Amino acid sequence: MRSAKIRLYVEHPLGEGQTVPLTRDQAHYLFGVMRLSVGDALLLFDGVSGEFLAEVSQADRRGGTLICRTQVRPVQSPPDLWLLFAPIKKARTDFIVEKATELGAARILPVQTDHTNADRIRRDRLQAHAVEAAEQCGGTVVPDVADLVRLEAVLAQWPADRHLMFCDETLAGPSSSVAEVFAKGTPGAILIGPEGGFSPAERTRLAAMPQARAVSLGPRILRADTAAVAALTLWQAALGDWHSAGGDHPLAAATEDLT
Repeated sequence: MRSAKIRLYVEHPLGEGQTVPLTRDQAHYLFGVMRLSVGDALLLFDGVSGEFLAEVSQADRRGGTLICRTQVRPVQSPPDLWLLFAPIKKARTDFIVEKATELGAARILPVQTDHTNADRIRRDRLQAHAVEAAEQCGGTVVPDVADLVRLEAVLAQWPADRHLMFCDETLAGPSSSVAEVFAKGTPGAILIGPEGGFSPAERTRLAAMPQARAVSLGPRILRADTAAVAALTLWQAALGDWHSAGGDHPLAAATEDLT
């Protein structure tokens, strides 16, 4: 069996010796686009069972079959972090979903705010982008992309134990740090507002929530997609799974070496 260079997400139970049928689209991708054939190896993950080395046992552009051989990695669940954001232009919304997946968000929730221009999303298309991003970045879990919901409806049912960091470009002076907003190991969420910012009513609602804290992302006004990447990066660097087994973040260690 040749070495595996392709990763594929499948909605099928995985286990040693398990046969995995392919959909027509998956078969077209593997055999028509990537030119795999019988005997070729690839990596499979289902979001539950970890990552498995598999082999093509039957190849047809309209279908096909794979056989799981051995597990190469257990499932590596991302930290319990949600990303809420107001949808923007199509390509930039796609970018947010892709980068949120790469940066380890466990759930992605598009929300409609008072200043959101978009009134609908293609959830199936955004979920497909999350799958592709997980395949590319080596993740073993695909975040769930929720349907578009009004922000006030989400906040009305907000879990009591989930901290919420909302990024506020109007903050003046010192801002809370990520470590001050979240306790390590507790459920968290990041809220990115629309390009027009939060409305006064939304700011009042957020300020009244004991779980919510406003955070500034710096002196410059960031685009929504940039803000999402910046906020997720700050969270990962402070509290996420970028840390080594010893607990030291590689960036922190590098900084110490330079001082």
